[in-house]
Amino acid sequence: MKTLKLVFPSLILIFALSACGSGSTTETAEETTETTAVEEAAPEQTEAEAEAKDIVDLAVETEILSTLVAAVQAGELVETLKSDGPFTVFAPTNDAFAALPEGTLDNLLLPENKDQLVAILTYHVVPGKVMSTDLSDGMTAETANGASVTITTADGAKVNGASVVSADVEASNGVVHVIDAVILPPTE
Repeated sequence: MKTLKLVFPSLILIFALSACGSGSTTETAEETTETTAVEEAAPEQTEAEAEAKDIVDLAVETEILSTLVAAVQAGELVETLKSDGPFTVFAPTNDAFAALPEGTLDNLLLPENKDQLVAILTYHVVPGKVMSTDLSDGMTAETANGASVTITTADGAKVNGASVVSADVEASNGVVHVIDAVILPPTE
């Protein structure tokens, strides 16, 4: 198993998007709906314009990432994610946040739970720029919060079981891979 170790001070998440195909001709209605939403949400822009925007700016312009943007703001991580990076962000969609148990998101957004929110958000960020072509089945990557995620590629790219619904959305300070679930760090 390869280990991807990238050391960098504590950094966090946010993402943007663009549609990508999985090469599979069998998609569920849910996958098709989410992919269509990603395609519709992607701002019309040239590649050069997209790369001029940082991860936060791209996420702000992407409607299906509005919950993530709110979480990053509540966690006071905006400036970190606007810094030079580079970062790889696994960005959960609004539907991913909605799938959390009832009340979880509201609870995390409370000021007294900021540390827990930051731990979850930083678990979605890997220091360095990791493109989908750099991934291999079973590879692990250390996240900005210090815990590792596992990448699988056998049935489409996944991060700790969350499917990548849009890969390789480049920003001026890294890359975003939009995912269909919120991944939670291991408990100590």
